Amino acid sequence: MYFLTGWPRRLVSPLKTAETPFHIQPDPQREFFSVLSQTQLSIWYSRPSILIVSYKESAKASSQFGLYRQAEWRPDSTMIAVGTGKGYILFFHVLLSEEGKYIYEPRYPKGGPRMKMTPHYKEECCAPALSLEMRKVLDCQAPITSLHSVHENLVATTDDGLIHLIHWDGLTNGRKAINLSTVPFSVDLQSRAGPFLDFEGVYIQDMDFCATLDGFAVVFSDGRVGFITTVSDQFTFEQLHGVWAQDVSDGTCVAVNNKYRLMAFGCANGCVHVYTIDSTTGVMQPSHKLELTAKHYPDVWNKTGAVKIIRWSPDCSVAMVTWECGGLSLWSVFGAHLICTLGEDFAYYSSGSKKDPIKVNSMSWGAEGYHLWVIADRGLMTNDIEQEMDEMMQQHDILQFQFIKSALTVNPCMSNQEQVLLQGEDRLYLNCGDTLQTATSSSSAATNSGHKSVREGSLLSNSTLDSQGLSTLLGHKHWHIVQVHSTYLESNWPIRFAAMDSLGQCVAVAGQFGFAHYSLISRRWKLFGNITQEQNMKVTGGLSWWKDCIILACFNLTEQQEELRLYVRTSNLDNAFAQVTKVQSETLLLNIFQDILILFRADCSICLYSIERKDDSTSPVANIQLLQEVSMSRYIPHSSLVVSVTLTSVRTETGISLKMPQQACDAAESIMLNLAGQLIMLQRDRSGPQIRDKESTPNPKKLLPFCAPVVLAQCVENVWTTCRANKQKRHLLEALWLSCGEAGMKVWLPLFPRDNRKPHSFLSKRIMLPFHINIYPLAVLFEDALVLGAVNETVLYDSLYMHSSTTDCLEILFPFCSIERTSQIYLHHILRQLLVRNLGEQALLLAQSCASLPYFPHVLELMLHEVLEEEATSRDPIPDPLLPTVAKFITEFPLFLQTVVHCARKTEYALWNYLFAAVGNPKDLFEECLMANDLDTAASYLIILQSMELPAVSRQHATLLFSTALENGKWDLCRHIIRFLKAIGSGESETPPPTPSSQEPSSTSGFEFFRHRSISLSQSAENLPTSKFSLQKTLSMPSGPSAKRWSKDSDSAEHMCIDLMLWRHARRLLEEVRLKDLGCFAAQLGFELISWLKKERTRAARIEDFVATLKKLHNDFMWPFPVIQATSVNSSFKNAIGEQLLKSQSSDGFLTSDMNSRTSLISQSRSWLDSLSSTKGEMDTTSSHVPHTQDAFLSPLLIRGDESSIGSATDLTETSSMVDGDWTMVDDNFSTLSLTQSELEHISMELASKGPHRSQVQLRYLLHIFMEAGCLEWCVIIGLILREPCVIYQVFSLLRASEVALESLHNLKNGLLAVDRWAITDCPGYRPFLNLIKPQLQKLSEVTEEQISLETFQPSHTSKVNELTSPRTEESRSTTAHTTTISSDVVSVGRQEEDFPGEEEEEEEEPMLESYDCALS
Repeated sequence: MYFLTGWPRRLVSPLKTAETPFHIQPDPQREFFSVLSQTQLSIWYSRPSILIVSYKESAKASSQFGLYRQAEWRPDSTMIAVGTGKGYILFFHVLLSEEGKYIYEPRYPKGGPRMKMTPHYKEECCAPALSLEMRKVLDCQAPITSLHSVHENLVATTDDGLIHLIHWDGLTNGRKAINLSTVPFSVDLQSRAGPFLDFEGVYIQDMDFCATLDGFAVVFSDGRVGFITTVSDQFTFEQLHGVWAQDVSDGTCVAVNNKYRLMAFGCANGCVHVYTIDSTTGVMQPSHKLELTAKHYPDVWNKTGAVKIIRWSPDCSVAMVTWECGGLSLWSVFGAHLICTLGEDFAYYSSGSKKDPIKVNSMSWGAEGYHLWVIADRGLMTNDIEQEMDEMMQQHDILQFQFIKSALTVNPCMSNQEQVLLQGEDRLYLNCGDTLQTATSSSSAATNSGHKSVREGSLLSNSTLDSQGLSTLLGHKHWHIVQVHSTYLESNWPIRFAAMDSLGQCVAVAGQFGFAHYSLISRRWKLFGNITQEQNMKVTGGLSWWKDCIILACFNLTEQQEELRLYVRTSNLDNAFAQVTKVQSETLLLNIFQDILILFRADCSICLYSIERKDDSTSPVANIQLLQEVSMSRYIPHSSLVVSVTLTSVRTETGISLKMPQQACDAAESIMLNLAGQLIMLQRDRSGPQIRDKESTPNPKKLLPFCAPVVLAQCVENVWTTCRANKQKRHLLEALWLSCGEAGMKVWLPLFPRDNRKPHSFLSKRIMLPFHINIYPLAVLFEDALVLGAVNETVLYDSLYMHSSTTDCLEILFPFCSIERTSQIYLHHILRQLLVRNLGEQALLLAQSCASLPYFPHVLELMLHEVLEEEATSRDPIPDPLLPTVAKFITEFPLFLQTVVHCARKTEYALWNYLFAAVGNPKDLFEECLMANDLDTAASYLIILQSMELPAVSRQHATLLFSTALENGKWDLCRHIIRFLKAIGSGESETPPPTPSSQEPSSTSGFEFFRHRSISLSQSAENLPTSKFSLQKTLSMPSGPSAKRWSKDSDSAEHMCIDLMLWRHARRLLEEVRLKDLGCFAAQLGFELISWLKKERTRAARIEDFVATLKKLHNDFMWPFPVIQATSVNSSFKNAIGEQLLKSQSSDGFLTSDMNSRTSLISQSRSWLDSLSSTKGEMDTTSSHVPHTQDAFLSPLLIRGDESSIGSATDLTETSSMVDGDWTMVDDNFSTLSLTQSELEHISMELASKGPHRSQVQLRYLLHIFMEAGCLEWCVIIGLILREPCVIYQVFSLLRASEVALESLHNLKNGLLAVDRWAITDCPGYRPFLNLIKPQLQKLSEVTEEQISLETFQPSHTSKVNELTSPRTEESRSTTAHTTTISSDVVSVGRQEEDFPGEEEEEEEEPMLESYDCALS
């Protein structure tokens, strides 16, 4: 509504005087301000804010007349009446100096566009030179208490209880003054002969005239308040009658709001009572109160002292209040609190010390309410400054507070837009600047979109308003500020009206004369080329946009004619391109509904015009044609009482025939009038005979008449409605939204039968629902269920000026004020109100229509939380609690479980029993989460159970959740549950475990296999990142190396239970041949895979079906089956290739390959399976002999074999461009060979037969694990997949060198034979490799036969271990050196990539390499 901006300005008087100014009074146009001191009268100009003239009373005259007390301007600003303390009224004439004399005037260069012959140039651009001359003196014989101008008369009250009616020429026409004791007072105006109150010694202390009530609001010296009016039609002193308010006895001051017919009485207790006069009985009815609350101002709410001054803004939309003890406070017309200087940064320094509040002697609003002129008390200055200044002669000053206000206060037609527009004296604040980046491309299409919605698409769609929707949801705080063109402001300051188009791309402003418009796309202003045309037009009824046209109601100063004009945005701003329609009476308000223009005129009539574009004309001008005229003089007592007029499609069942087809939603069905805060609805009368006559063709130009008006609501400040239609959100788009001050907001919501069923006869078609919000509403986003607003934010800069010589500078006394955008959800309030009224079906329909909103889960949570807080903390019993109804309502949505647990986690523990008594047992809800596979929500319920149930119950549910999390690969959740179980076992169960707040990645999309190779469970838990889940220190795992994990102190049933579950899961993964999941499981949870495999070597680690296992691993690791090239290749070439490859592999060996793969992985600081889908096409460039492979080099080949094979080259290129092969070696050794096409294809086939590089790294790592654990069968399988003979040779050498169980030898031999048989029939690509290792297989058969011939078999574990570890002796030196080289790089990379999820692996990599490097001979 109104918002402070910047710091207040200080206007220093150039005259030095010992007198302190105490009163300021503006003229009716607020162009001049009279300032009174004891014997001096000064006049200030508004812009520039300067002192023009000052009149100093002589000492002789001052002793004769007394000191000045009051001042009042004549309506034409030609005279000033000053009341004195000795009962005199001094009449000063304000005279203009000789023609051409001005104190300040702008200088323009020769030939400039602004010349001195421009109309109104002198009046608007220059500060005039004035003089004051005292012409008349009137003696009232008693001190003057108040002066007020009424029509052409001056009303003065004196402290002897008399009321004087005086002409401005200083004569009384012989009429005697009226004594208060002769005025009858009663509680209403119907009692003509009311009693005469005891007014002996009582006089009128303060009064204010209300033109729309034709009477005075008065405050008597004894504290009583009342209203005095005349019985006749015009205000005369013949027949006065008074009404007094029985509730107020300590009144101090009064201010009247003419637009809303409100009387605000300030009281000695610091409260402001606002009254209105009942139009039928004449009773003074209390409307509302303006008072500080203990909730928001606990320190000062009852220590403000008496109310000193109340001032309504020029547009009557806000009231400023000040108290005897100081401070300023701003309220809207119906009591919404906006600003107060008694709290926060206004009341405290940045150091925390308290400030002295500003004490106001007098204040007044400036032009259009953009400034508040304040005469502050001398207490604002410090004692040091007072001592420094001359005690006798001082330069006094005036403070000028600057304000920005909403465009709705003066141009209410902006209420049909979904943007926030604020206007200042020279600038505009827009919230639609976010759309400019996307609006440029679609501006041409948007220009011709007519009245269509800018929000027709989804909130998150790629439309023009995409970014706007996101910014409002995210609480974007910045504005798009548009500075009004200085050329236009020079002669037309200040801005009076402002409007924005529906797309948020163009704005138009109107000042004193003419108007100008601005494009946010081109960032250019468009002004009148002819200055005379601009200065001859004055906008009176506001302006609005229709498509790409500007429609305004103005007064033609040349022809003295009221007009309605339409200008096209794309044309030059000239009357030659305007469509002008003359109107009979002055237009006060206008609004647009689709292609219909509605006007409210000064004769209390409403006119409807149609707007049609001329398609046949070369100029894009539209026609404006009168459709209908409705007289409202019977219902509106005064035209200035109408705040807004709106044409809407809102209708009720009244007058609508059920036999008629359903009327379209875009029809103009009703008129909404805001009459002094009363919302009146005029609906079209559809009960006439023309509706029943089906034969006659209705005339589209002839509109139906309107029914008698109906009052919908009271205390209405703003009204929002839209002409758009959306079948999915009919409730929100066909509703009427009202802002009602301190009462919050109201919505007139339509009620629809479900599934097109016939509605109940007793069910109304609409319902009025009130609800409170925490911001002042400035715009409504109908489809998004959001209210947009703005708030004042303050920043203290006093620390920067503490060392300044002037310690009373305004930067220290006041904070810097800025305006920030804000928004609030209101949907939960409406749903709750519907549930309270047993309209659950309507609430369900409304909620389902909004379920796609991104913040809908928050809506349900807010509703549940607010009802829970109210009912659970109520001291009185609730006869009909709402919480069970709300709980049942939320169960209709899939987010029920999350909503309940999130609400519980944010609520005090004491309220949990009340909550779960309504929503259900948390154990049952936990089980529902498990059934729905919502493990994160189940973890949250586990925390609830831990607080509400016994530890055994928590342990049981945690174990169940742990098993499910293992199956689903929720590794972070698993780690937290492990810590949770250990906390229960160690007696730390009172601290709830942290619960992950987001979904964990699945087992195929992201984990870190190389984070921990074989680390203890305690180490993995210690090294978890704490930033994401904020782990509790009391639940941390015991520290120490792996060997000490199961010490006597930590050995418990919980530890054993956890290990059993981990072993069981690992056994299951191994039995199901899920090696990839097994590796991820071990890495994420720190599972000691090697030691466990050693135990399971002869049990779960045995392979029953070699062929099935081989196929499963091919599919899991996306490894292609080998194929044989269809074309024959030169045998010498193949032999050369084979020899070179074998030579390279035998010289390099498995260790070199494994080391290279690990080195590349460490340098990248990534995990082995980190998002396979996102790494397709990546290649590890750190490995020296694995460069990029081009897809074009791989030719698709036919594959013969199993149906589950994925071995085509085409599939390989689709999944990954990584291949494993010694490309550099091939290129170096065969660069001199002359290769044919078939030979190139052979090389391509050799490279394409390898799988993705990431899979190769994973398989090599698993090979290393199985080799250390002695699971030789798995080593053979992995060696077959990698097709590396060295691996098979290594295994066979180990089998021959060590004493292995006969059963294992038999199983291995039979498995390889089974693979050979399968390769012959289904996968011939394996045949060359199997033939290569066949000699070794024969040797293995011989060893087997020798073992059979032995009578006994005695395994020597010691010799086996020695032979397993002996090859490491020579290799360990080089490995250690290599690891040392890598570690420095790892540390540096880890510091740069702290935010990556794989940062833990860097810390663990060095000890891993030292412990688990495998050297194979």
